[in-house]
Amino acid sequence: MFESLIAWLVATFLLGPLQSSVAEQLQAARAPVAVVQQVTQCAAEAAPRLVARAGADPWWAITTALGAWTGATNPESVLADAAPGCAPAFQAARPYLAGN
Repeated sequence: MFESLIAWLVATFLLGPLQSSVAEQLQAARAPVAVVQQVTQCAAEAAPRLVARAGADPWWAITTALGAWTGATNPESVLADAAPGCAPAFQAARPYLAGN
């Protein structure tokens, strides 16, 4: 039950805002739909690792969530760190995220 609560909190207060921020930046920069979809899929794949890290380090989860809400945390770096296998997707997105 505790893990379910952490998963919900991470999805609601961390993953959702990070995913939305990156998707909005990509769409504003007119990135190809395929790039937006790849990054969105990778963000979803990052969820289990983010949940595990939040469970092991609640302070990291709180500061990262607050940073995402305030814009102080770079969503791309949080998601890339949580899903290292998604490096090609983030590399394809980087030119569109650079201007924002």
